[in-house]
Parts: sequence; C-alpha cells; structure tokens
Amino acid sequence: MSEPIRLPDAFIQQLLPLLQGEADAFFASYDQEPLRGIRFRDARCPLPAEELKGRIPYASNAYYLAADSNAGALPLHEAGAYYIQEPSAMAAAAVLNPADGDRVLDLCAAPGGKSTQLAAQAHLALLAANEPIPSRAQILSRNIERMGIPNALVTCAYPDQLAEKWPRFFDKILVDAPCSGEGMFRRHPETIAEWDAESPRRCHQRQLEILRAAAGMLREGGQMVFSTCTFNAVENEVTIRAFLQEHPHFSLLPIQIDGLPEAPDGMLRLWPHRFPGEGHFVALLQKNGLAPDEPEEAVSCLLPAPDRAERAAYDAFSKEVGSDVHANAKLGGTLLNVPEDLPPLDGIRVLRAGLHLGEMRGKLFFFAVDASGAAAYLHGETIPCPEACRGYHAITYQGFSLGFGKASGGQMKNHYPKGLRK
Repeated sequence: MSEPIRLPDAFIQQLLPLLQGEADAFFASYDQEPLRGIRFRDARCPLPAEELKGRIPYASNAYYLAADSNAGALPLHEAGAYYIQEPSAMAAAAVLNPADGDRVLDLCAAPGGKSTQLAAQAHLALLAANEPIPSRAQILSRNIERMGIPNALVTCAYPDQLAEKWPRFFDKILVDAPCSGEGMFRRHPETIAEWDAESPRRCHQRQLEILRAAAGMLREGGQMVFSTCTFNAVENEVTIRAFLQEHPHFSLLPIQIDGLPEAPDGMLRLWPHRFPGEGHFVALLQKNGLAPDEPEEAVSCLLPAPDRAERAAYDAFSKEVGSDVHANAKLGGTLLNVPEDLPPLDGIRVLRAGLHLGEMRGKLFFFAVDASGAAAYLHGETIPCPEACRGYHAITYQGFSLGFGKASGGQMKNHYPKGLRK
C-alpha cells in the first residue's frame, strides 16, 4: 500500500474486546493488499488463467482475481460475462442458498452483486431486487440488465412501503443492511472519514426498522439472511438479539457452508486476519410461525397484455432476429417478458420487470438491448458490416451477446441504449 491506513482511536477501542488476543494479527492485516473476486455468469472463464488465483469455494464459478487485473475495463464486463465482487461479500447469498422455484427478495440490493449471485444459484420463480435511493437503484437496474437476468423485478422503494404491499410473499429474503462499513476500511480507506463513534448506534436503529419490514414479507417457514460489512457488535449481534426479542416466532439456524467457517449459533463473522477477504457478518434466521396481526399473503399480480398490433409487431421482429422470447406483458409503452409470480406493483416505483423487449413508436418496433461490449459499440457509433447484411443482427463478442444493430448499405446502425453509452 502507498501509505499506512490510520484508524480512528474510537474504532480501535471498540474492537479490542472482540479481538482479545488476536488484535495484533487483525491490525497487521491492514498492511496487506485487499483481495479481489470475480464471478463468471456461467462455466466459461474468458480471462487469462494467470489472472485467476484459485476458486472461491462457496460461490458458483467464482475465483480470486489478480490485483492488477483490468477485467472491469474490458468489453466482456459490459457484456455481462462476469461480475467483480469482493470475496467475503459472496458469503451472504451463499448462506441464503435459494432453491429452484423460490421467490427471493434482496431488500437493500444496490449495486447488485448479491442479487446477481442469487439469480445464478437456482432457477428462481422471481428475484425482486430493491434499492430505496434512486441513483443507486439505477445502478442496480443496469447491473441486472448487464448480467442478463430474465426473471428480475427491480424496484425503488423504502422497505416499509414494500412491506405494506407484499405481506408474506417471499420464500427467502436477503437484508444486506446499511451499515457503518468498518469491514471495508482496508479496501476503501476514504470511507474512514465518514465514521464516528456514534455511527454504529445510528445504523443499528435503521437496521432494526428494515428487519421489521422484512419479517412481514417472509412466508411462514421461510428464511432470511441479515448481513453487514462491519465489525462492531452493536450493528451485528446486538441487532439480531433485539430483533429476536421483538419477533419470538423467528429463530437462528446453524450455518454450515463449504468454504466458510461454521457458525453453530447462526451468526458468522469473517475477519480479514482469519479469512481471505474483508470484514463481514452474516446471520441466518427462520420464520417459524406468524405474528398475531399479520395480514393475508399478497397475491401475484398480472400486468396488462400487449394488444394485437403490439404483439404482431413484436412477433415479426422476433422472427427476423431468431428470438424465441415472447412478449407476455407491457408496462407503459414497453413490451416485456415477465415472470408469473410478480407481487402487487400499484404505488411501487418499478425500474425493471422481467426482460425489456422493446417499445412501440408509431408502427415501428425498436429493441431495447442489454448492456454490451466493444468500445465503438459502447460509444453508440455506427460500425461497418458486409454489404450483404440486411435487417437486424445480433452482435457478439467471444460468444457473449452484446446487443442488436440494424444493417443497411454496409453500415450497422447502433441500437445500444443511449442512456448506457460511454
């Protein structure tokens, strides 16, 4: 590191009782470079082998990434071939461990690392990814799009708003709660300036509010993971114990995941001097019954279907480009392919529902493509193509779909979304 990290005295003093005889090893870890991680969308690993430094055993298609890798700047990143994610941050989704057919809610989801990991773990009936801060919700939606997740719902709402609309709707819920971020001080030392001795207490109160909202959205028998990237007990064990005191129909479950330390009491701590990654806390909870005043379970909603003209226009387009994805709904003027298990959406700001297939403008159909690849294409430039090319073509890079263009006269008109161009 270029210069030593200077930790606040109050931060050091609050950690000493937790570290006991390991304090020297813990503080020495700040002299080491933070580790990087990468998760590939599938079994393909389109990076040089020397950049991958061993598998991360608790996440699918995940590896430690060389510190000097420029993978985040490559076209493959924009094509959704992989997601760069801190290794310890992959633990929470691994512990939640959704199954095929589950409805899963990631309640505090931006920027999307854990959401995209959850989507890769099983064939979910629905992945609802929510972020209450609009600017961060936009980033979340772009990453869901970039990673090609077809069954996702992206919303921008506060947890209590969702709890009112979505009671007992989900099988699994991830609460990656806002926290003081102490576990990221080594990776992002600039955040140290935002911390003060009262940060843990402020975050604790907000975390309890979020957990209360999440509890009502979980079905009976469902499981919930609470996670933070901080060290102090106030935001971790104290928060969980306070929640359990208020919600006696919840209990902790043991954590036993290959590649992670065992946590028989259901609360797992990852320390940087013990584990290859940054600081994290994960707790696994189960809802064993219902609170006396819980409302009836929310019923899946149906979005309006495309009309005859919209369906005909899209069918003609999809036949031309060889797509077998059908338009089964619309939101405003956008045609969609959505999962069947959408929760009620009235009064909820929706950024993305399923696959955005395109929109009608007059009598023409325009395709809304996924975020994608090569530098010229990302800039929105027209690119050359053979004179024989006509109509819409899929543009690929190393086997990954980049998007669509419309060919005519030796030029491929760029249909990469203007809002995503770089």
